[in-house]
Amino acid sequence: MPNRPYEDVHVEGHLIDSGIMSQIMDAIVALGGEFETLAFEVGRTNEDVSRAELRVWARDERLLDEILSAIQPFGVEPLHASDAAFAPAPADGVFPEGFYATTNLETAIRIGGRWVRVEHPEMDMAVRVDPDVPSAETVAMADVRRGDLIVVGHGGIRVRPLERPRSGQVFEFMNSAVSSEKPKAQVIAEIARLLREVRGQGRDVIAVVGPAVVHTGAVEHLARLVRSGYVSVLFGGNAVAVHDIEAALYGTSLGVSLTDGVPALGGHDHHLRAINTIRSLGGIRQAVEAGVLASGLMHTLVTTGTPFVLAGSIRDDGPLPDVITDAVEAQRAMRRYCQRAGACIMLSTMLHSIATGNMLPATTTTICVDINPAVVTKLSDRGSFQTIGVVTDVGLFLEQLADDLNA
Repeated sequence: MPNRPYEDVHVEGHLIDSGIMSQIMDAIVALGGEFETLAFEVGRTNEDVSRAELRVWARDERLLDEILSAIQPFGVEPLHASDAAFAPAPADGVFPEGFYATTNLETAIRIGGRWVRVEHPEMDMAVRVDPDVPSAETVAMADVRRGDLIVVGHGGIRVRPLERPRSGQVFEFMNSAVSSEKPKAQVIAEIARLLREVRGQGRDVIAVVGPAVVHTGAVEHLARLVRSGYVSVLFGGNAVAVHDIEAALYGTSLGVSLTDGVPALGGHDHHLRAINTIRSLGGIRQAVEAGVLASGLMHTLVTTGTPFVLAGSIRDDGPLPDVITDAVEAQRAMRRYCQRAGACIMLSTMLHSIATGNMLPATTTTICVDINPAVVTKLSDRGSFQTIGVVTDVGLFLEQLADDLNA
């Protein structure tokens, strides 16, 4: 194909059974490119990897660059390795033109002829490098500073994709589709096994919690997990804390009695009175120390010393003094925990789940529990493809999980 730009690339891994090869080919064709298979060596056993070399054509350099960027997350690299290119950030909070936008997959940058691992893999970031060390790390747009060296283009970048499990584990089936018709007991038992494994490794387990946990009466089951050490940090918004505190002080959630499920007389303002009580004392910890807040999830977090990050939104009442109202600061507080987490359980909160999923490395075991299958689908669509979806009532899920863990 004369007079058309091309690049020779290679990829290796479990290309066939993980579906990686077909995804690479589909992406090239979908974007208007063409390819030729130069070599293909298929692994003969479960342990052997396959290797392929492709020549990728496009109608112009711009499209070729787009195609190469699209297939890079599948582990595709130029056949002839070169060092990555860098450019200085032109201003605080601004990436240079052509910056490499990261995935949440394990990534390395070629600097001075050697591959350097990118620290803290996270999607939708850039890569900041120090060629003198050499070192590489992800950096958020809000945190980049003028003059920082940022990776540009797609050369000298190596991405390692996640591959489908080869052992026939339950999650290989579970990840095939988002559906309510799945063997919940089997899946929850497997989640319990994974949480034991993560805790045994001394790694953090993040619980991302929405107010439905309070509304469904599941607070005690989540508190059991906190007390047993299966939750290392909690992410939430103003609402989950407010309704938990309302339940502890008034026995209602959104004014509805948690005992008989009917609206309490005058209950419509209970959440405001709960917020006012906490604000008058200076915060949640102070309310626990004063003996005013004596039960509930927030009480359990304080008394066990389990950290929590409450991120605010424009719709918050109050908010509680503990809520971080600066969105960028809330991101930074959450990111510190995401970078070292071994597992994350997302419980009936779509926006917080998506936000957290954006910060997690692809290697972090991620479980999303929601009665609405669209929540899990949105996570996968936005790139959190490691997410295991469980479509069920969050209260029933937490009770069975706590029971399985003997919490």
